[in-house]
Amino acid sequence: MKNYLSINDIDVLSNWVKEAISLKKDPKKFKKLGSDKTIGLLFFNNSLRTRLSTQKAAMNLGMDVIVMNFGSEGWALEYADGTIMDQGTSEHIKEAAQVISQYCDIIAIRAFAGLIDKKLDEAEEVLNGFKKYANVPIVNMESSVGHPLQALTDAITMEEHNFKNNPKVVLSWAPHPKSLPHAVANSFVQMMQKQHAEFVITHPIGYELDPNITKDCTIEHDQEKALENADFVYVKNWSSYNDYGQIKSQDPNWQMTLKKLGKAKFMHCLPVRRNVVVADEVLDSDQSLVIEQANNRTYAAQLVLKKILENLKY
Repeated sequence: MKNYLSINDIDVLSNWVKEAISLKKDPKKFKKLGSDKTIGLLFFNNSLRTRLSTQKAAMNLGMDVIVMNFGSEGWALEYADGTIMDQGTSEHIKEAAQVISQYCDIIAIRAFAGLIDKKLDEAEEVLNGFKKYANVPIVNMESSVGHPLQALTDAITMEEHNFKNNPKVVLSWAPHPKSLPHAVANSFVQMMQKQHAEFVITHPIGYELDPNITKDCTIEHDQEKALENADFVYVKNWSSYNDYGQIKSQDPNWQMTLKKLGKAKFMHCLPVRRNVVVADEVLDSDQSLVIEQANNRTYAAQLVLKKILENLKY
């Protein structure tokens, strides 16, 4: 494996999940693998779990870690070719990516969608700019359209709590006061397409995700019907895809409650707005897996870095 840009970079998901669970039992087992290697974590947006878990994962593998917050520390980058740089950008991605490659053996990047220009977001100019001009492996720590580290984490967490051959998993939209990107939902859908499970997406009309991603998925606009007999319920807000980035509804009736949840396990990537997205009674219940998900972020990232480091050895 050279880069980890999408959940679709995983060949056999079940094998990865088993390896991550094994890694979790002895996190320092491969500490020599990353000896004398450096990872650069580049943040164009804020982070808590992604930054700390990826940093810890790298340290568990013996790597040195450099962290840079581009929003407050780096020069504004230009991505377009042939641009006359007489406006706000100070450095071109061509130089920046090559320079950082000299300092790091792996570059991990976090850059959210702007939610204004769909074509620009889907072009993934930050992630693909580094992929094009860097000469070291690239890891996606959440981009405009995907969050593959979170999706791998979710697969690990479900495996640890699944006792059925064909569990029912529901991805449910929830209200939120801000316009949020599609990345987590997109990668969760793509991950579920690799699973043996009954998978249902539920959201109000107008909140359809990219049809190229959801393609053959079951979509149910009646939330309570979708939640019937669910084993896992993953709750996440996202803005409109067709009316790109817009908030079409803030219907509080879509908030997840314990009554709606039934006997299912509750999942969310965090951070989460209590009593808007989900009720306290759910988050504070034994059915909530959110803290375990956050813990598994380390082992998802560590597995990805381990596979890249092993490839660098050849």
